[in-house]
Amino acid sequence: MEEILAKFVSQKISKTRWRPVPPGSLQTADTFATGSWDNEENYVSLWSIGDLGSLDSDGGLEGDHQLLCDIKHHGDVMDLQFFDQERIVAASSTGCVTIFLYRPNNRALSVSQQWTTAHYHTGPGSPSCSSAPCTGVVCNSPEIVTVGEDGRINLFRVDHKEAVRTIDNADSSTLHAVTFLRTPEIITVNSIGQLKIWDFRQQGNEPSQILSLTGDRVPLHCVDRHPNQQHVVATGGQDGMLSIWDVRQGTMPVSLLKAHEAEMWEVHFHPSNPDHLFTCSEDGSLWHWAASTDGPEKSSLFHQGGRNSTFLSHSISNQANVHQSLISSWLSTDPARDRIEITSLLPNRTLSVNTLDVLGPCLVCGTDAEAIYVTRQLFS
Repeated sequence: MEEILAKFVSQKISKTRWRPVPPGSLQTADTFATGSWDNEENYVSLWSIGDLGSLDSDGGLEGDHQLLCDIKHHGDVMDLQFFDQERIVAASSTGCVTIFLYRPNNRALSVSQQWTTAHYHTGPGSPSCSSAPCTGVVCNSPEIVTVGEDGRINLFRVDHKEAVRTIDNADSSTLHAVTFLRTPEIITVNSIGQLKIWDFRQQGNEPSQILSLTGDRVPLHCVDRHPNQQHVVATGGQDGMLSIWDVRQGTMPVSLLKAHEAEMWEVHFHPSNPDHLFTCSEDGSLWHWAASTDGPEKSSLFHQGGRNSTFLSHSISNQANVHQSLISSWLSTDPARDRIEITSLLPNRTLSVNTLDVLGPCLVCGTDAEAIYVTRQLFS
């Protein structure tokens, strides 16, 4: 893999996302957004990646990601998603959800729409309406789903002033992240180790399915769904473990993989090459997991410089009843095939790596060390 390029940006980065490329386009990702947190003033920013890295004063490679534009953001950016090529949705620690409009012609960001009190605490011990952080957002045009510390789920539609649907007491604990399982269904993860599936076609306020980690109720911080096999879901939690779930069966993870030494903040399947998965952690590491079952090909993906290890997953349930050819490599339980290779992508441990995103051959991540790292050649 080519050198990963660093850019120091004088703000702690909480979230980063690639701007989607037009459907059917052959171009690779060249623009990404970041959101900051824990700074005197926080920003949502858009960056363009240059062609080459330049040497910094220490002789290391420094990225020439160029700042295209930025806009002040009230509160910490808790989550960030592109709604489409022009619009970015930001979730705030103030409970507000904002859609920012990007105008490429004059390189400017502006507020397009806002739901100021999307998430808030009510009841005994809280003021009449005290804000609660909006912790997660997911977009599937024309809909936007948000979750928060208040245990509330909102379904918004662009250009609608009010929520189309709200599940007020969806969870008695903090909801940490949300993603779509399929169009009317979402998955949430919470602070007591539960993964819940919600179906917006159902009128009630109860989840259609609850899965959970056994034993200690370890908070789950992140979730992603396999892009091709929608029943395969990955989560990461406070203990740094990577959990793989098959939501068609059982109530527990299929595999638990020992991973990071501290909280796992994000997990992402590669959108077009889902035998590859990426995780980042409070412990300052960024990992590339390859679960492809072809031994010889796998080694060619990894070059020296990474922490190459082979991990065996600890399988919890028996998959014998599922037809082998349909099994995702993430659900395989044959020890001879069940090899997962892990490569560390950052040359040195840093402060917390809070966020990552992958699109095509490009990866970007952001850290508490006020650095953004980018590579454009993940699989070379």
